[in-house]
Amino acid sequence: MKEVLEYDVLVIGGGPAGSTAARFAARNGAKTLVIEKRQEIGSPVRCGEGISVSWLDEVEIEDHKRWSVAEVDGARLYFPGAQMFELKGKYDVHGLGVISDRDRFDKEMARLAAEEGAEFMLKTYATSLIIEDGKVCGAMASSMGKEFEIRAPMVIGADGFESQVGRWAGIYDAVAPKDIMSCFQYRMAGIDFDPGFSHFYLGKVAPGGYVWVFPKGNDTANVGLGIQLTRLDGTKTPKDYLDEFIESHEEIRKGEIIDMVAGAVSVGHPIKNVTGDGIMLVGDAARVVNPMTGGGIDNGVRQAKIAGEVAAKCVKEERFDHDFLKEHYEGPWRDLLENALWRNYMARERSGKMPGGTFAKLMNTLSKMDLEEVSVGAILKAIKKEHPDIVEKFKDMI
Repeated sequence: MKEVLEYDVLVIGGGPAGSTAARFAARNGAKTLVIEKRQEIGSPVRCGEGISVSWLDEVEIEDHKRWSVAEVDGARLYFPGAQMFELKGKYDVHGLGVISDRDRFDKEMARLAAEEGAEFMLKTYATSLIIEDGKVCGAMASSMGKEFEIRAPMVIGADGFESQVGRWAGIYDAVAPKDIMSCFQYRMAGIDFDPGFSHFYLGKVAPGGYVWVFPKGNDTANVGLGIQLTRLDGTKTPKDYLDEFIESHEEIRKGEIIDMVAGAVSVGHPIKNVTGDGIMLVGDAARVVNPMTGGGIDNGVRQAKIAGEVAAKCVKEERFDHDFLKEHYEGPWRDLLENALWRNYMARERSGKMPGGTFAKLMNTLSKMDLEEVSVGAILKAIKKEHPDIVEKFKDMI
């Protein structure tokens, strides 16, 4: 007879979004368990590690020095045939603010959850959802050869953009290939670059995406790229593209590779539904990654705070139905994030079809401007005077 564990809330996935959902569920009185398939929270790292900082207060993260390794003053964007475009640190964009140690960051999110009373089980993975009368009420799990049931009237799926939980619950199918970025990254030491900035390279060096150089010290950086999956024709891999980029930049080529990692990220539009009876999805599983940058930590954690608070509310009111979750979870997180996600998705789709010469014009125009904010709408308004013909294609996004 299988062992049965009973909780109010079961979170499947121990990344930043999963830990945050657990943190706020436990804080508000729900008996909460997080299961994580890896043997260690935060490892292996699959991330460029650049994080903006303006949202930290919103989710009550007080001291980023516990998990950051570098602070940057801004970002520099490079495009062939265009002047370098520099963003100073007042802007809130991916890669500005701090460069994290993601291993430490994820562990810090778990620590905050544990302090509120959430429990963790590592090297434990869900094998299926328990669904009775159309309602999710827990999961079958396995840990080091032992199989057991975890019963919980509220399940939160935080298991990444290819979420098994989301598919088991019938919430969605696989991500479209055009909405996936295939990524590859080295950590390199002994390179020559300005560590006060994050650096982004656009164009043919990374079709449909970009190359990043995120400082991890004065001569050490994460050097990686993301390429739209449909732009890979089989002749070259993301690693090949990155190797070519490094070979063409002497200041980076002189360094030594000390680590490497590969992965993928979803950069699609928001999906219509991330809930069902007894279930919510958060973070990458809910596909709230920024479609323009591929950065998802901030959106995922902000959304997860709402999910955790709503999960506890569900327990108190004994309401786990889809209608209740649509009102109390879907509505608030969409009010917070959805418009920007759609706008950035549309901007990515349209800019991807823009000729390189046109893009270079825009970069040169932007390099001469002092923007008050960096967003799709603000950028389009800024360049409208000089390039109204180009902006016309994006007028519905201003």
